[in-house]
Amino acid sequence: MKIMKTKLLIILCLFALAETSCKKDWLDAKTNKNLVVPVSITDMQALLDNSGTFIYGSQPTLGEQGSDDYYLSDALLNSSYADDHNAYLWAKLIFSSDDSADWDRLYQQVYYANTALDGLEAIKPDAATQANWNVVKGEGLFDRAWAFSNIAGIFAPPYSIANAAKPGVILRLSSDINIKTGRSTVQQTYDQITTDLLTAARLLPVTQQVQTHIRPDRVAAYALLSRVYLGMQQFGKAKLYADSCLQLNSALMNFNTLNPASSRPIPMTNVEIIYFASCALVQAVRFSNPDPGLYASYQPNDLRKTILYNSTPANITFKGSYTQSILLFGGLATDEVYLTRAECEARAGDKDAAMADLNTLLVTRFKTGTFVPLTAVSADDALGKVLAERRKELAYRTTRWMDLRRLNLEPRFAVTLQRVANGQTYTLPPNDDRYTYPLPQNELLYNDVQQNPR
Repeated sequence: MKIMKTKLLIILCLFALAETSCKKDWLDAKTNKNLVVPVSITDMQALLDNSGTFIYGSQPTLGEQGSDDYYLSDALLNSSYADDHNAYLWAKLIFSSDDSADWDRLYQQVYYANTALDGLEAIKPDAATQANWNVVKGEGLFDRAWAFSNIAGIFAPPYSIANAAKPGVILRLSSDINIKTGRSTVQQTYDQITTDLLTAARLLPVTQQVQTHIRPDRVAAYALLSRVYLGMQQFGKAKLYADSCLQLNSALMNFNTLNPASSRPIPMTNVEIIYFASCALVQAVRFSNPDPGLYASYQPNDLRKTILYNSTPANITFKGSYTQSILLFGGLATDEVYLTRAECEARAGDKDAAMADLNTLLVTRFKTGTFVPLTAVSADDALGKVLAERRKELAYRTTRWMDLRRLNLEPRFAVTLQRVANGQTYTLPPNDDRYTYPLPQNELLYNDVQQNPR
């Protein structure tokens, strides 16, 4: 075990060096790859588990920073780090240095996954090890798809027919950091993500016996496929994989069993969590205020108003993270999958199925005996109700940026975001170039790739 930890530490340190401006010097000095690469299936599993704790468990912050979930006081904004300040105000220039923490962290995830996947290819499993080999490969493919989907959601334009040929993400599919890879198209990006996930779903077990949900399983693969296809506006496929997910895990918490007086009322081992990941947007969680319109939209008997938020005469703050901490939950959970399926059902014209799924969720969120099931007069009415509840249920869950990007492609749902800071009004119109963040300068210098327009 000590040897394995040493290997993992060396890998992490070397990769950190490789992702700095000293890449060439480090590459010149690296002479013996065997010293840092795990060699057995157990090693590959340990590598992915290590990244589950320290790498994959960390979500990007830029999307949530730019979303309309919350607002900051002038005093808090003025005390923010430069990059946080710029992201909050949708500035054309975001990064105060040549690096981006989100970019580096996400590509560390890709590197870990590729290292495990490349290592597995060098191993010829026998009958006794084939099943374990399959599971670890499935985890590696899921982890890579997870990273690429998050990179695409921040650093590439939203998926659409019009955007399909535009520059997407840098699809690094090898752990060999000597290989320089240009930007794929948006279409190629999402083709790779879905291909990885579909293969992962076939290889992974239905469930993993890890209570903290840091290892992906087939349920997680289906849940992520439903999220990705929803973002791609391929609603039939999004519904298909939401169905597949909920057939295996449809558990929901009853908010009546939670203590609204608690500072952290939702346990991090709750039955809804499918795949655990957190977002270290500490400032927004601890000190920000929720969007006033969002907070006012919760009905009096809606327990989410007291479970998700702490309200005092002086302030309202968010407290309902599934991480049971100040970190935001950025993983996958069954409530999101119910909402995805309900949206897809409404878009397919099945208002009754959409309302049934929505009511199944909402009855667990209202004070016992007070919930009146929602009805819809049309599929469009059902869709509007589902999207309104999605906004309330998934607040501070790192999905709002994806929803803004995809819904802005539909004029009936497009919104203009607005913030007032230090007496000045800032706006972000629908489909603005600033919905796609710039690539960090170091990547442009190293890879000679195209920058995103701002």
